[in-house]
Amino acid sequence: MNIDKTDKKLLAMLQKDATLSLSELAEAVNLTTTPCWKRLKRLEEAGVIQGRVALLDPEMLGLAFTAFVLIKTSDHSHEWYQMFVDRVSEFEQVMEFYRMAGDYDYMLKVLVKDMQSFDAFYKTLVNAVPGISNVTSTFAMESIKYTTELPLESV
Repeated sequence: MNIDKTDKKLLAMLQKDATLSLSELAEAVNLTTTPCWKRLKRLEEAGVIQGRVALLDPEMLGLAFTAFVLIKTSDHSHEWYQMFVDRVSEFEQVMEFYRMAGDYDYMLKVLVKDMQSFDAFYKTLVNAVPGISNVTSTFAMESIKYTTELPLESV
């Protein structure tokens, strides 16, 4: 999909504040509301804009414990992979889930209340998924940078 400077500006503005009105967005990119709306609609239909959400502060909600869980498996079959993805995706504590290259096969970012909650998550995970050969967890002591804004300068 071809994204021009106007699209980038609209996307950058929406990443910072998705509550901006159509008229505010249109004015900022020197368009009237109809062509601006058509651009936004095109970006949504193409899947560039996947949704508009409220970002919540996890600490304000008592979810201050972040764990990164690295997983190895000896089973690399398609059937095991699909079962693993389905089961892990059901855990609401799993905020991010990646298939990796390197020493570990998968990495999860897990957000819970405390160590006790993480231990309960861990036990449930390893019992729910047969075929895991190694699990290593590391814990964040401090969040230094967190953003949901994509680097549009690189696009």
